[in-house]
Amino acid sequence: MVERHLVIFVKAPRIGAVKTRLAKEIGNLAAWQFYRRTTNVLLRQLSGGRWRIWLAVTPDEFSGQHCFWPADLEHLPQGRGDLGQRMARPFYSLPPGPVLVVGSDIPDITRPLIEKAFNALSKTDVVVGPASDGGYWLIGMRRRPAPAFRLFRHVRWSSEHALVDTMASLDRRLTVAQIDTLNDIDTLADYWEWRN
Repeated sequence: MVERHLVIFVKAPRIGAVKTRLAKEIGNLAAWQFYRRTTNVLLRQLSGGRWRIWLAVTPDEFSGQHCFWPADLEHLPQGRGDLGQRMARPFYSLPPGPVLVVGSDIPDITRPLIEKAFNALSKTDVVVGPASDGGYWLIGMRRRPAPAFRLFRHVRWSSEHALVDTMASLDRRLTVAQIDTLNDIDTLADYWEWRN
C-alpha cells in the first residue's frame, strides 16, 4: 500500500517571528501564544491518523531541533525561496504517495478533514481546502504520475487572489476537488471571530 504524507508547515515559535500580521494588532506576545497553542493542539489532533507526518520547518536551522515539536515527527527544512517554492519541495522530494500540505496556524483543521482530503485524492489529481479570505488552508496532490510542476508560480501570496492564482498555475489536464472552507487567522477580526 502506498504511504500517505501529511506535511505541516511550521515556523520556529520565536516571539516577533510568527503571525506577524496578527501581531500588529494584538501584540507579539499574544500572537506568539496563539501560534504555540494552535500548533500544539493541531499536532496532537492530527497524530495517530493513517498518514505519515512531516514538519516542514523554517528557519532551516531549526529543522533538526526537537525543543519545539514532538521528537517522533520527521523534520524537513523548508529551504529558500518564496512560499510557493518552499511549498513545492515536498511534492518533489518525499517518497511515493499522495501528499497534503497544510499550515500549522489554522485552528479548525481536524483529523476527519485530512482523511476527507486524502480520500478525494483517490479520485482526483489535486485537492484544495479553500480559506474564507481567498487563500487556502490545504493543498494536496496524488503524484501518480507526477504532474508537471508549474504549481505555485505567479501566485499573489497573502492576498484574496492566492487560490485563484494557484488554480490558474495548474496543468489543465489535472482534475481538482475542493473540500471544506476554513478560516485563516491573520487579523484581529479573524482572531475574535475564532475566539467567539
